[in-house]
Amino acid sequence: MAIRLPLLPLALTLALPAADWPMFRGVNGSGVATVSAAPTDFGPDKNVVWKTALPFGHSSPVITGDLIFLTGAEGGERVDAGRGDKVIDQGGKLFTLCLDRKNGKILWRREAPRPRLERYQKVNSPASPSAATDGKNVFIFFADYGILSYTKDGAERWRAPLGPFNNVNGHGSSPIVHNDLVILVCDQDSGSYLLALDKNTGRERWRVDRSEVTRSYVTPAVFTPKNGPAELIVPGAYQVTSYNAATGEKLWWVRGFSWQPKSLPVIDGDMIYVHGWEGGGEAESPTETPSWMEALQLYDSNKDGKIVQDEIDPKMRNSFYLLDLDGKGFLAPRDWDFYRARRAARNTLLAIQHGGRGDLSDSAVRWRMQKFLPNVPSPLLYQGVLYLVKDGGIFSSVDPKTGAILKQGRLTGALDTYYSSPVAAAGKVYLFSQNGMATVLKAGAQWEPLAVIDMDEPVFATPAFIDNRMYLRTRGSLYCFQAN
Repeated sequence: MAIRLPLLPLALTLALPAADWPMFRGVNGSGVATVSAAPTDFGPDKNVVWKTALPFGHSSPVITGDLIFLTGAEGGERVDAGRGDKVIDQGGKLFTLCLDRKNGKILWRREAPRPRLERYQKVNSPASPSAATDGKNVFIFFADYGILSYTKDGAERWRAPLGPFNNVNGHGSSPIVHNDLVILVCDQDSGSYLLALDKNTGRERWRVDRSEVTRSYVTPAVFTPKNGPAELIVPGAYQVTSYNAATGEKLWWVRGFSWQPKSLPVIDGDMIYVHGWEGGGEAESPTETPSWMEALQLYDSNKDGKIVQDEIDPKMRNSFYLLDLDGKGFLAPRDWDFYRARRAARNTLLAIQHGGRGDLSDSAVRWRMQKFLPNVPSPLLYQGVLYLVKDGGIFSSVDPKTGAILKQGRLTGALDTYYSSPVAAAGKVYLFSQNGMATVLKAGAQWEPLAVIDMDEPVFATPAFIDNRMYLRTRGSLYCFQAN
Protein backbone atom coordinates (compact mmCIF):
# COMPACT_ATOMS: atom_id res chain seq x y z
CA MET A 1 0.00 0.00 0.00
CA ALA A 2 1.22 3.52 -0.77
CA ILE A 3 1.53 5.70 2.35
CA ARG A 4 1.60 9.47 2.11
CA LEU A 5 3.95 10.83 4.74
CA PRO A 6 5.25 14.22 5.87
CA LEU A 7 8.93 15.09 5.59
CA LEU A 8 11.16 15.40 8.64
CA PRO A 9 13.35 18.47 7.95
CA LEU A 10 17.11 18.49 8.25
CA ALA A 11 19.10 21.60 9.36
CA LEU A 12 20.16 16.35 -22.00
CA THR A 13 18.51 13.55 -22.09
CA LEU A 14 19.85 12.28 -25.47
CA ALA A 15 17.19 11.40 -28.03
CA LEU A 16 16.66 7.69 -28.64
CA PRO A 17 13.52 5.77 -29.59
CA ALA A 18 11.07 5.56 -26.70
CA ALA A 19 11.64 1.82 -26.37
CA ASP A 20 15.34 1.98 -25.60
CA TRP A 21 17.00 1.96 -22.18
CA PRO A 22 20.34 0.78 -23.59
CA MET A 23 22.63 0.57 -20.57
CA PHE A 24 22.73 0.89 -16.81
CA ARG A 25 20.48 3.84 -15.89
CA GLY A 26 19.32 4.55 -19.41
CA VAL A 27 20.70 6.79 -22.13
CA ASN A 28 24.31 7.69 -21.27
CA GLY A 29 23.55 6.70 -17.67
CA SER A 30 21.51 9.86 -17.12
CA GLY A 31 18.69 8.19 -15.19
CA VAL A 32 16.15 10.38 -16.99
CA ALA A 33 13.22 8.74 -18.78
CA THR A 34 11.34 10.33 -21.69
CA VAL A 35 7.84 9.18 -20.74
CA SER A 36 4.61 11.13 -20.36
CA ALA A 37 3.39 9.18 -17.32
CA ALA A 38 4.89 7.00 -14.62
CA PRO A 39 3.35 5.06 -11.71
CA THR A 40 3.01 6.65 -8.28
CA ASP A 41 0.80 4.17 -6.47
CA PHE A 42 2.26 0.69 -6.92
CA GLY A 43 3.48 -2.26 -4.87
CA PRO A 44 3.92 -6.04 -4.83
CA ASP A 45 0.19 -6.47 -5.44
CA LYS A 46 -0.80 -3.12 -6.93
CA ASN A 47 -0.70 -1.89 -10.54
CA VAL A 48 1.38 -4.96 -11.46
CA VAL A 49 1.22 -5.73 -15.18
CA TRP A 50 3.37 -8.82 -14.71
CA LYS A 51 5.95 -10.30 -12.34
CA THR A 52 8.68 -12.80 -13.28
CA ALA A 53 10.88 -14.78 -10.88
CA LEU A 54 14.62 -14.25 -11.48
CA PRO A 55 17.84 -15.87 -10.29
CA PHE A 56 20.00 -13.97 -7.80
CA GLY A 57 21.83 -10.90 -9.09
CA HIS A 58 21.98 -7.12 -8.86
CA SER A 59 22.19 -6.15 -12.54
CA SER A 60 19.61 -3.59 -13.64
CA PRO A 61 17.18 -4.10 -16.53
CA VAL A 62 18.37 -2.95 -19.96
CA ILE A 63 15.79 -2.63 -22.74
CA THR A 64 15.66 -2.43 -26.51
CA GLY A 65 12.33 -2.65 -28.32
CA ASP A 66 10.27 -5.37 -26.63
CA LEU A 67 13.28 -7.14 -25.10
CA ILE A 68 14.69 -6.86 -21.57
CA PHE A 69 18.19 -8.11 -20.74
CA LEU A 70 19.40 -9.13 -17.28
CA THR A 71 21.98 -11.41 -15.69
CA GLY A 72 21.79 -13.77 -12.74
CA ALA A 73 23.47 -16.55 -10.79
CA GLU A 74 21.91 -19.86 -9.76
CA GLY A 75 23.00 -22.69 -7.50
CA GLY A 76 26.16 -22.89 -5.48
CA GLU A 77 26.74 -21.64 -1.97
CA ARG A 78 28.12 -18.42 -0.60
CA VAL A 79 31.11 -19.20 1.61
CA ASP A 80 33.36 -17.00 3.73
CA ALA A 81 36.40 -15.81 1.77
CA GLY A 82 38.34 -15.29 4.99
CA ARG A 83 38.71 -11.56 4.48
CA GLY A 84 36.35 -9.47 6.51
CA ASP A 85 32.90 -9.33 4.89
CA LYS A 86 34.05 -11.03 1.66
CA VAL A 87 32.44 -14.18 0.26
CA ILE A 88 32.85 -16.55 -2.68
CA ASP A 89 29.93 -18.00 -4.61
CA GLN A 90 30.93 -21.66 -4.79
CA GLY A 91 29.70 -23.74 -7.71
CA GLY A 92 26.95 -21.49 -9.04
CA LYS A 93 26.14 -20.93 -12.71
CA LEU A 94 26.00 -17.55 -14.46
CA PHE A 95 23.24 -16.70 -16.91
CA THR A 96 22.16 -14.01 -19.34
CA LEU A 97 18.37 -13.74 -19.58
CA CYS A 98 16.14 -12.15 -22.21
CA LEU A 99 12.51 -11.37 -21.30
CA ASP A 100 9.54 -10.27 -23.38
CA ARG A 101 8.70 -6.74 -22.26
CA LYS A 102 5.01 -7.20 -23.02
CA ASN A 103 4.37 -10.16 -20.70
CA GLY A 104 7.55 -10.91 -18.75
CA LYS A 105 8.07 -14.30 -20.35
CA ILE A 106 11.69 -15.50 -20.36
CA LEU A 107 12.47 -15.92 -24.07
CA TRP A 108 15.96 -17.32 -23.64
CA ARG A 109 18.73 -17.82 -21.13
CA ARG A 110 22.37 -18.56 -21.88
CA GLU A 111 24.92 -19.92 -19.44
CA ALA A 112 28.30 -18.18 -19.37
CA PRO A 113 31.59 -19.96 -18.77
CA ARG A 114 32.85 -19.65 -15.21
CA PRO A 115 36.52 -20.68 -15.10
CA ARG A 116 37.13 -19.09 -11.67
CA LEU A 117 35.33 -17.93 -8.55
CA GLU A 118 36.35 -14.45 -7.49
CA ARG A 119 35.57 -13.10 -4.06
CA TYR A 120 33.18 -10.23 -3.55
CA GLN A 121 31.55 -8.24 -0.78
CA LYS A 122 28.48 -9.83 0.83
CA VAL A 123 26.15 -7.14 -0.50
CA ASN A 124 27.58 -7.60 -4.00
CA SER A 125 26.86 -10.50 -6.36
CA PRO A 126 28.63 -12.36 -9.18
CA ALA A 127 25.98 -10.86 -11.51
CA SER A 128 26.10 -7.16 -10.61
CA PRO A 129 27.26 -5.44 -13.84
CA SER A 130 24.34 -4.54 -16.13
CA ALA A 131 24.15 -5.39 -19.80
CA ALA A 132 24.51 -2.94 -22.69
CA THR A 133 22.80 -3.06 -26.07
CA ASP A 134 23.21 -1.35 -29.43
CA GLY A 135 19.62 -2.19 -30.40
CA LYS A 136 20.62 -5.31 -32.32
CA ASN A 137 22.89 -7.18 -29.93
CA VAL A 138 23.58 -7.41 -26.22
CA PHE A 139 26.91 -7.28 -24.39
CA ILE A 140 27.46 -8.89 -20.98
CA PHE A 141 30.31 -8.74 -18.48
CA PHE A 142 30.94 -11.29 -15.72
CA ALA A 143 34.06 -10.79 -13.60
CA ASP A 144 34.39 -14.58 -13.37
CA TYR A 145 34.80 -14.80 -17.15
CA GLY A 146 34.90 -11.64 -19.26
CA ILE A 147 32.65 -10.15 -21.95
CA LEU A 148 30.16 -12.05 -24.12
CA SER A 149 27.93 -10.88 -26.94
CA TYR A 150 24.62 -12.35 -28.10
CA THR A 151 22.13 -11.49 -30.81
CA LYS A 152 18.63 -10.47 -29.76
CA ASP A 153 17.62 -14.07 -30.45
CA GLY A 154 20.23 -15.45 -28.06
CA ALA A 155 22.83 -16.68 -30.55
CA GLU A 156 26.33 -16.20 -29.23
CA ARG A 157 28.32 -13.82 -31.43
CA TRP A 158 31.67 -13.80 -29.66
CA ARG A 159 33.34 -14.12 -26.28
CA ALA A 160 36.36 -12.27 -24.85
CA PRO A 161 37.93 -13.83 -21.74
CA LEU A 162 39.35 -11.27 -19.28
CA GLY A 163 40.97 -11.34 -15.85
CA PRO A 164 41.45 -12.66 -13.29
CA PHE A 165 40.82 -9.39 -11.46
CA ASN A 166 42.33 -8.13 -8.24
CA ASN A 167 39.34 -6.44 -6.63
CA VAL A 168 38.53 -7.53 -3.07
CA ASN A 169 34.89 -6.40 -3.28
CA GLY A 170 34.13 -7.90 -6.69
CA HIS A 171 33.40 -5.93 -9.84
CA GLY A 172 30.50 -3.54 -10.29
CA SER A 173 31.45 -1.74 -13.51
CA SER A 174 29.07 -2.20 -16.44
CA PRO A 175 30.05 -2.10 -20.13
CA ILE A 176 28.85 0.63 -22.46
CA VAL A 177 28.52 0.77 -26.25
CA HIS A 178 29.86 3.75 -28.15
CA ASN A 179 29.75 3.65 -31.95
CA ASP A 180 31.43 0.35 -32.87
CA LEU A 181 33.14 -0.16 -29.50
CA VAL A 182 32.25 -1.99 -26.29
CA ILE A 183 34.03 -0.20 -23.45
CA LEU A 184 34.72 -1.43 -19.92
CA VAL A 185 36.52 0.07 -16.92
CA CYS A 186 38.71 -2.59 -15.28
CA ASP A 187 39.98 -0.77 -12.20
CA GLN A 188 41.53 -2.96 -9.52
CA ASP A 189 44.20 -2.88 -6.85
CA SER A 190 46.92 -3.81 -9.33
CA GLY A 191 46.88 -3.67 -13.11
CA SER A 192 43.98 -1.24 -13.69
CA TYR A 193 43.08 -0.55 -17.32
CA LEU A 194 40.39 0.81 -19.64
CA LEU A 195 39.40 -1.53 -22.48
CA ALA A 196 37.67 -1.12 -25.84
CA LEU A 197 36.60 -4.11 -27.94
CA ASP A 198 35.22 -4.17 -31.46
CA LYS A 199 31.49 -4.72 -30.94
CA ASN A 200 31.25 -6.85 -34.08
CA THR A 201 34.18 -9.21 -33.47
CA GLY A 202 35.13 -8.92 -29.79
CA ARG A 203 38.73 -8.15 -30.77
CA GLU A 204 40.66 -5.63 -28.70
CA ARG A 205 40.79 -2.21 -30.37
CA TRP A 206 42.68 -0.45 -27.63
CA ARG A 207 43.68 -0.81 -23.99
CA VAL A 208 44.89 2.01 -21.73
CA ASP A 209 46.95 1.49 -18.60
CA ARG A 210 45.43 3.06 -15.46
CA SER A 211 48.05 2.00 -12.92
CA GLU A 212 47.75 5.43 -11.30
CA VAL A 213 44.44 4.34 -9.74
CA THR A 214 43.30 1.43 -7.59
CA ARG A 215 39.92 -0.28 -7.43
CA SER A 216 36.67 1.37 -8.41
CA TYR A 217 33.20 0.24 -9.51
CA VAL A 218 32.36 2.97 -12.00
CA THR A 219 30.70 2.97 -15.40
CA PRO A 220 31.86 5.73 -17.76
CA ALA A 221 29.73 8.31 -19.54
CA VAL A 222 30.32 9.81 -22.99
CA PHE A 223 30.87 13.54 -23.38
CA THR A 224 30.35 14.93 -26.88
CA PRO A 225 31.92 18.39 -27.22
CA LYS A 226 30.98 20.93 -29.87
CA ASN A 227 34.47 20.57 -31.28
CA GLY A 228 36.83 17.65 -30.94
CA PRO A 229 36.42 13.91 -30.40
CA ALA A 230 33.87 12.24 -28.16
CA GLU A 231 35.32 11.65 -24.71
CA LEU A 232 34.96 8.94 -22.08
CA ILE A 233 34.60 10.48 -18.63
CA VAL A 234 36.01 7.95 -16.16
CA PRO A 235 36.01 8.57 -12.40
CA GLY A 236 38.76 6.70 -10.60
CA ALA A 237 40.51 6.52 -7.28
CA TYR A 238 41.99 9.98 -6.59
CA GLN A 239 41.21 11.53 -9.99
CA VAL A 240 38.69 11.94 -12.80
CA THR A 241 40.09 11.29 -16.29
CA SER A 242 38.93 11.94 -19.85
CA TYR A 243 39.94 9.76 -22.79
CA ASN A 244 39.40 10.00 -26.53
CA ALA A 245 36.59 7.50 -26.99
CA ALA A 246 37.86 6.35 -30.38
CA THR A 247 41.53 5.82 -29.49
CA GLY A 248 41.88 5.76 -25.70
CA GLU A 249 44.22 8.76 -25.70
CA LYS A 250 44.31 10.45 -22.30
CA LEU A 251 43.08 14.03 -22.79
CA TRP A 252 42.70 15.66 -19.38
CA TRP A 253 42.32 14.89 -15.71
CA VAL A 254 41.27 16.45 -12.41
CA ARG A 255 42.97 15.43 -9.18
CA GLY A 256 41.65 15.72 -5.64
CA PHE A 257 38.97 13.06 -6.02
CA SER A 258 37.91 10.49 -3.46
CA TRP A 259 38.97 6.87 -3.12
CA GLN A 260 37.04 3.84 -4.45
CA PRO A 261 34.29 5.64 -6.45
CA LYS A 262 31.19 3.74 -7.53
CA SER A 263 28.90 6.09 -9.45
CA LEU A 264 28.33 7.31 -12.98
CA PRO A 265 29.26 10.82 -14.13
CA VAL A 266 26.31 13.05 -15.03
CA ILE A 267 26.68 15.38 -18.02
CA ASP A 268 24.73 18.56 -18.81
CA GLY A 269 25.93 20.87 -21.57
CA ASP A 270 29.59 21.60 -20.87
CA MET A 271 29.30 20.59 -17.20
CA ILE A 272 30.28 17.23 -15.72
CA TYR A 273 29.11 16.21 -12.25
CA VAL A 274 30.92 13.34 -10.61
CA HIS A 275 31.15 12.17 -7.03
CA GLY A 276 32.86 9.62 -4.83
CA TRP A 277 32.39 8.60 -1.22
CA GLU A 278 34.13 6.14 1.08
CA GLY A 279 34.23 5.63 4.82
CA GLY A 280 37.04 7.65 6.38
CA GLY A 281 36.81 10.42 3.80
CA GLU A 282 34.41 12.64 5.72
CA ALA A 283 36.97 14.87 7.45
CA GLU A 284 37.58 18.25 5.84
CA SER A 285 41.38 18.00 6.14
CA PRO A 286 43.58 15.15 4.82
CA THR A 287 44.75 12.56 7.34
CA GLU A 288 48.49 12.64 7.99
CA THR A 289 50.28 9.35 7.36
CA PRO A 290 54.02 8.61 7.72
CA SER A 291 56.07 8.42 4.53
CA TRP A 292 57.41 5.06 3.33
CA MET A 293 60.84 5.74 4.83
CA GLU A 294 59.23 6.71 8.13
CA ALA A 295 57.08 3.57 8.03
CA LEU A 296 60.18 1.42 7.57
CA GLN A 297 61.69 3.00 10.64
CA LEU A 298 58.51 2.31 12.60
CA TYR A 299 57.68 -1.23 11.46
CA ASP A 300 60.52 -2.94 9.55
CA SER A 301 61.99 -4.80 12.50
CA ASN A 302 64.33 -7.03 10.47
CA LYS A 303 65.44 -4.15 8.22
CA ASP A 304 64.84 -6.01 4.95
CA GLY A 305 63.12 -3.08 3.26
CA LYS A 306 59.66 -4.68 3.48
CA ILE A 307 56.82 -4.68 5.99
CA VAL A 308 55.07 -7.98 6.70
CA GLN A 309 51.85 -8.53 8.62
CA ASP A 310 53.54 -9.43 11.91
CA GLU A 311 55.55 -6.21 11.81
CA ILE A 312 52.70 -3.79 11.23
CA ASP A 313 50.81 -1.95 13.95
CA PRO A 314 48.53 -4.55 15.64
CA LYS A 315 45.51 -2.36 14.89
CA MET A 316 46.21 -2.75 11.16
CA ARG A 317 46.87 -6.50 11.01
CA ASN A 318 43.29 -7.64 10.39
CA SER A 319 43.08 -5.37 7.36
CA PHE A 320 46.57 -6.15 6.07
CA TYR A 321 45.10 -7.69 2.91
CA LEU A 322 43.66 -4.26 2.04
CA LEU A 323 47.13 -2.73 2.26
CA ASP A 324 48.91 -5.52 0.37
CA LEU A 325 47.48 -4.55 -3.02
CA ASP A 326 49.23 -7.17 -5.13
CA GLY A 327 48.82 -9.97 -2.57
CA LYS A 328 52.54 -10.74 -2.27
CA GLY A 329 52.49 -10.97 1.51
CA PHE A 330 54.44 -7.81 2.24
CA LEU A 331 54.15 -4.07 1.78
CA ALA A 332 56.36 -2.27 -0.72
CA PRO A 333 56.52 1.46 -1.55
CA ARG A 334 53.56 1.29 -3.99
CA ASP A 335 51.33 -0.32 -1.37
CA TRP A 336 52.22 2.30 1.23
CA ASP A 337 51.93 5.24 -1.14
CA PHE A 338 48.39 4.21 -2.09
CA TYR A 339 47.58 3.70 1.60
CA ARG A 340 48.69 7.28 2.24
CA ALA A 341 46.63 8.50 -0.73
CA ARG A 342 43.58 6.64 0.55
CA ARG A 343 43.85 8.21 4.00
CA ALA A 344 44.33 11.66 2.49
CA ALA A 345 41.44 11.38 0.01
CA ARG A 346 38.28 13.34 0.82
CA ASN A 347 34.76 12.51 -0.23
CA THR A 348 33.66 15.01 -2.82
CA LEU A 349 31.16 15.97 -5.51
CA LEU A 350 32.88 17.89 -8.30
CA ALA A 351 31.29 20.21 -10.85
CA ILE A 352 33.80 20.20 -13.72
CA GLN A 353 33.47 22.55 -16.67
CA HIS A 354 34.69 20.96 -19.87
CA GLY A 355 37.53 22.60 -21.76
CA GLY A 356 41.28 22.17 -21.95
CA ARG A 357 43.89 19.44 -21.96
CA GLY A 358 46.25 18.03 -19.36
CA ASP A 359 45.97 18.62 -15.62
CA LEU A 360 42.86 20.76 -15.07
CA SER A 361 42.70 20.32 -11.29
CA ASP A 362 43.13 24.03 -10.61
CA SER A 363 41.15 25.45 -13.52
CA ALA A 364 38.12 23.30 -14.39
CA VAL A 365 36.40 22.72 -11.02
CA ARG A 366 33.56 25.22 -10.62
CA TRP A 367 32.51 24.03 -7.20
CA ARG A 368 32.87 21.07 -4.89
CA MET A 369 30.70 19.60 -2.14
CA GLN A 370 31.96 17.31 0.63
CA LYS A 371 28.97 16.60 2.87
CA PHE A 372 25.67 14.73 2.48
CA LEU A 373 27.06 12.60 -0.36
CA PRO A 374 25.87 9.15 -1.48
CA ASN A 375 28.00 6.05 -1.13
CA VAL A 376 26.89 4.06 -4.19
CA PRO A 377 23.97 5.89 -5.91
CA SER A 378 24.86 8.23 -8.76
CA PRO A 379 23.68 11.83 -8.76
CA LEU A 380 20.56 12.67 -10.77
CA LEU A 381 20.20 15.87 -12.81
CA TYR A 382 16.61 16.56 -13.80
CA GLN A 383 14.87 19.75 -14.94
CA GLY A 384 17.68 21.98 -13.71
CA VAL A 385 18.08 20.41 -10.27
CA LEU A 386 20.75 18.01 -9.01
CA TYR A 387 19.57 15.29 -6.60
CA LEU A 388 21.54 13.17 -4.11
CA VAL A 389 20.50 10.37 -1.76
CA LYS A 390 22.78 9.52 1.15
CA ASP A 391 22.58 6.41 3.30
CA GLY A 392 20.16 6.98 6.15
CA GLY A 393 17.61 8.38 3.71
CA ILE A 394 19.06 11.89 3.56
CA PHE A 395 17.83 13.43 0.32
CA SER A 396 19.14 16.72 -1.08
CA SER A 397 18.31 18.97 -4.00
CA VAL A 398 21.29 21.04 -5.14
CA ASP A 399 21.70 24.02 -7.45
CA PRO A 400 23.92 22.62 -10.24
CA LYS A 401 25.30 26.08 -10.99
CA THR A 402 26.57 26.86 -7.49
CA GLY A 403 26.47 23.70 -5.38
CA ALA A 404 24.12 25.35 -2.90
CA ILE A 405 21.69 23.00 -1.13
CA LEU A 406 18.15 23.98 -2.07
CA LYS A 407 16.30 21.57 0.19
CA GLN A 408 17.30 18.67 2.38
CA GLY A 409 15.33 16.17 4.42
CA ARG A 410 15.05 12.61 5.62
CA LEU A 411 12.88 10.27 3.61
CA THR A 412 10.41 9.29 6.30
CA GLY A 413 9.72 5.58 6.17
CA ALA A 414 12.89 4.92 4.14
CA LEU A 415 15.77 5.66 6.54
CA ASP A 416 17.91 2.97 4.99
CA THR A 417 20.99 2.09 2.96
CA TYR A 418 20.83 2.82 -0.80
CA TYR A 419 22.48 0.95 -3.69
CA SER A 420 19.90 1.68 -6.39
CA SER A 421 20.46 5.04 -8.12
CA PRO A 422 17.69 7.65 -8.36
CA VAL A 423 15.76 7.88 -11.62
CA ALA A 424 13.41 10.59 -12.92
CA ALA A 425 10.26 10.11 -14.98
CA ALA A 426 7.22 12.27 -15.76
CA GLY A 427 8.01 14.96 -13.20
CA LYS A 428 8.83 12.50 -10.40
CA VAL A 429 11.96 11.14 -8.75
CA TYR A 430 12.13 7.46 -7.77
CA LEU A 431 14.29 6.04 -4.99
CA PHE A 432 14.62 2.44 -3.81
CA SER A 433 16.39 1.44 -0.61
CA GLN A 434 18.27 -1.77 0.11
CA ASN A 435 15.38 -3.12 2.18
CA GLY A 436 12.92 -2.42 -0.60
CA MET A 437 11.35 0.86 0.49
CA ALA A 438 10.33 2.88 -2.56
CA THR A 439 9.98 6.66 -2.27
CA VAL A 440 8.28 8.68 -5.00
CA LEU A 441 8.86 12.44 -4.94
CA LYS A 442 7.46 15.36 -6.89
CA ALA A 443 10.54 16.72 -8.65
CA GLY A 444 11.71 20.26 -8.05
CA ALA A 445 14.06 22.37 -5.99
CA GLN A 446 11.50 22.17 -3.17
CA TRP A 447 10.65 18.53 -3.83
CA GLU A 448 7.71 16.94 -2.08
CA PRO A 449 7.06 13.31 -1.03
CA LEU A 450 4.20 11.65 -2.89
CA ALA A 451 4.36 8.08 -1.59
CA VAL A 452 6.42 5.53 0.33
CA ILE A 453 5.88 1.90 -0.71
CA ASP A 454 7.19 -1.33 0.81
CA MET A 455 8.23 -3.78 -1.91
CA ASP A 456 8.70 -6.58 0.66
CA GLU A 457 12.06 -7.55 -0.86
CA PRO A 458 15.55 -6.01 -1.01
CA VAL A 459 16.32 -3.79 -4.01
CA PHE A 460 19.84 -3.23 -5.34
CA ALA A 461 19.06 -2.63 -9.02
CA THR A 462 18.06 0.65 -10.66
CA PRO A 463 14.67 0.66 -12.43
CA ALA A 464 14.03 1.32 -16.11
CA PHE A 465 11.13 3.33 -17.59
CA ILE A 466 9.69 2.75 -21.05
CA ASP A 467 6.25 3.59 -22.52
CA ASN A 468 4.76 4.77 -19.20
CA ARG A 469 5.81 1.57 -17.48
CA MET A 470 8.42 0.95 -14.79
CA TYR A 471 10.56 -2.20 -14.74
CA LEU A 472 11.96 -2.93 -11.27
CA ARG A 473 14.20 -5.77 -10.16
CA THR A 474 13.91 -6.90 -6.54
CA ARG A 475 15.84 -9.66 -4.79
CA GLY A 476 13.89 -12.41 -6.51
CA SER A 477 11.71 -10.90 -9.26
CA LEU A 478 11.35 -8.44 -12.09
CA TYR A 479 8.17 -6.33 -11.89
CA CYS A 480 6.42 -4.36 -14.59
CA PHE A 481 4.20 -1.56 -13.23
CA GLN A 482 1.73 0.49 -15.25
CA ALA A 483 1.29 4.23 -14.72
CA ASN A 484 -1.80 5.03 -12.63
